[in-house]
Amino acid sequence: MPKGKQLLGLPKGKYIFGTVKVGERGQIVIPKEARTRIAIEPGDTLLILGDAESGIIVSKPELVRDAAARVFQNLDK
Repeated sequence: MPKGKQLLGLPKGKYIFGTVKVGERGQIVIPKEARTRIAIEPGDTLLILGDAESGIIVSKPELVRDAAARVFQNLDK
């Protein structure tokens, strides 16, 4: 997959970074381009969300926290 190139049909800012293999200890390596674009640094804490049918999502915890805060603010209105 060409580096830094969005696939046709994906909205701006949405990317597919490729595939990774799971090691013997369950570890994966996040592709460099993904770490750069999402600003993931060594030592960062990441949130792992899962769905039995869809798989997993890896996210920065503050992004989920901020989205939840916006939902709760809208409920108060």
